[in-house]
Amino acid sequence: PARYFDTKTTEPISFFLSGLEELLAWQPNSDDEFNVSAVPLAKRQPPLQSWRPRTLVCHDMRGGYLEDRFIQGTDTRNPYVFYHWRYIDIFVYFSHHNVTIPPVVWTNAAHRNSVPVLGTFITEWTDGEKLCEAFLAGGEEAYGAVAEQLARIAQHYRFDGWLINIENTLSAAAVRNLPLFLRELTARVHSAVPGGLVIWYDSVLNDGTLKWQNELNDKNRMFFDACDGLFLNYNWKEEQLERTRSLAGPRQNDIYVGIDVFARGDVIGGGFDTDKPLRLIRQYGLSAAIFAPGWVYEHLGKENFLQNENRFWGSLAEYLPTHSICTLPLTTSFSLGMGTSTFLDGKDEESGPWYDLSAQDIQPLYPELQGSLSTSCCLQDAWCGGSSLQLQGTIPPGEERMAVRLFSLQMPAPPKLFLTLLYKLEAPQPDDFTVALEVTTWDSGTCLEGNPTSLPEPNGRYHPRFLPAPPPGLAKLLTACHRGSHGWTSRCYELELQDCSLRDLSVIVSRQQPSLEETSFTCLLGEVRVLDTASVAASPAQVHSVTASQLWWQ
Repeated sequence: PARYFDTKTTEPISFFLSGLEELLAWQPNSDDEFNVSAVPLAKRQPPLQSWRPRTLVCHDMRGGYLEDRFIQGTDTRNPYVFYHWRYIDIFVYFSHHNVTIPPVVWTNAAHRNSVPVLGTFITEWTDGEKLCEAFLAGGEEAYGAVAEQLARIAQHYRFDGWLINIENTLSAAAVRNLPLFLRELTARVHSAVPGGLVIWYDSVLNDGTLKWQNELNDKNRMFFDACDGLFLNYNWKEEQLERTRSLAGPRQNDIYVGIDVFARGDVIGGGFDTDKPLRLIRQYGLSAAIFAPGWVYEHLGKENFLQNENRFWGSLAEYLPTHSICTLPLTTSFSLGMGTSTFLDGKDEESGPWYDLSAQDIQPLYPELQGSLSTSCCLQDAWCGGSSLQLQGTIPPGEERMAVRLFSLQMPAPPKLFLTLLYKLEAPQPDDFTVALEVTTWDSGTCLEGNPTSLPEPNGRYHPRFLPAPPPGLAKLLTACHRGSHGWTSRCYELELQDCSLRDLSVIVSRQQPSLEETSFTCLLGEVRVLDTASVAASPAQVHSVTASQLWWQ
C-alpha cells in the first residue's frame, strides 16, 4: 500500500493521516511495523517533571516527511540533523497534516538521548471547522473516539503524546466540549504512554473565536487547566510574560513561551538573536518553545550547516538547562546519523552520502570556550558510523592540561567501572600531548577510590587506572584495548569507587612538557564507553525464534 511503502523504491516510509475518516479507521497492521520505534525513552536526571524551566523544540520544515520519511535511511547529501539533545526536553514534529505521526527515525534518535517526542493534531481553515464540528459538537461519544484513537496511535508507534493545534473558529457547541476533549485525551495518553504529554497551542478562545493571546489569561485558561501545558504564540511582550507567570502560579514550568526562529511578525528576535527572547523568558522562570530551528539549515544553506548549527545552539546554551545520563552502559561513537562515508574500525568502508537518524548515537555536550575550545562533528574521519567528535583547543601558557566535559552523569557509581577511549591526535605536534579520561563525583565525605585506606580525592576528580590489556573475563568484549588502527589510539581503564555518585565524564588533553607558550591541539574522539563491570561480566541473553518478513530481493 502506498501509505506504507514508497512507490518509486518500495522502501518502507513514515506517514501521516488526513481527515477524521482516516483517523477513526486507523488500525495497527503488519505493514506498519517498520514505523514502531525500537528505542525506549532513556531515563534522565533530573526527570522532565522536576521544578525547573524546560525547553521544547518544534521542528517544522517545508511541510515535513522529507528524507526523514525513509525508515531505513537514504543517500541524501547534506541532510538536516538535530543533535543538541542534551540541551532540550521535548521534541515536537510539526506539519500541516491533520494527524502528524512523527517519523520513527526522529523518535529513535530522541529516545536514545532521553527526549520525548510529540506528534501534532492540527485543524485549520474551513476544512478544520467542519472537522471540529463533526467530532467536538457531536458530543462525548464523538470526541471520546478521537481521543481514544490518538492515544492508541501514540502507544502503538511508541512516541510520547500530542501537540493540539486548533487554528479555526468553533461553534458554541464545539467549544463547550473542547476542554472535555482535552481532559479525556490527556487522561488516555497518560494511561497508554508512560510519561505521556498533551500540550495545547494558544489559538482558539473560550467563546470559539480564533485569536492568539500570546499569554495565559481568562480566555484560554480552561484549555491549559485541562492538559499538561500551553504553547504560547510568538508575538508576546514582556508585560505578558509577567501576567502569565502570576496567573500560572505553581504551573509556570508548563507554560512554553513561543520563539519563532524565522522571526515572523512582531517579535523580539530570531535567527542569531534568538538568545534575546530566550533570556527574557528565563528571567520570568518560564519554559520556552523554540519553533523552526531548522532556520539554520533553510536560511543559511546546507554547506556550512554543522558549523552554523553549533554557533546557533552555542549562543543559547547559557539559557538551556541540560539533562544528565543516569544509566550504564554508556557507549557512543558520536555518529550524527549521517555521513559522507561509512566507517568501521577506523576504516572508510564505503564512500558516499547516507542519512539515517535511527543510527544516530548518544550525543555529548558541545562545550565552547571563546577563543580556547571548540567542539564539533568531523565527517572526514571516524572510528565507527559517519562522524567523530572533534576537539580543537589551546592550552594557555603555564598550564599543563585542558579538561573537556563530554557528559554530565547522575547515578550511584558501581563498585568497579571499565572505560574505553578511542582517539586520534592530529597535527601540529601530536607527540606533544597525551589524552586520558577523567571521572568526577558529587561532593560526599564518604566517596573513596579503590581500597578503604585511600583518602577522598579533592574536588572529586578521579583518573581511572590505565590497563595495558583487558581482564581475562572481558577480553572478548574489550578487544578495544588493543585494536587501535588507521591512526587511532585505543585505551582501556579501570576505576574502583566506594559510596560515590558519578557527576561528569571528561577528556583531559595534557602537554608532555611544561611550556610558557600557548599550545594548540586537534583531537578526534572515535568512541567512549563506560561499563559497569558486574553487568558486563554476565553473559548476554540468548536470542530465540527470529523471524524475517517483508523481504524484497534485488
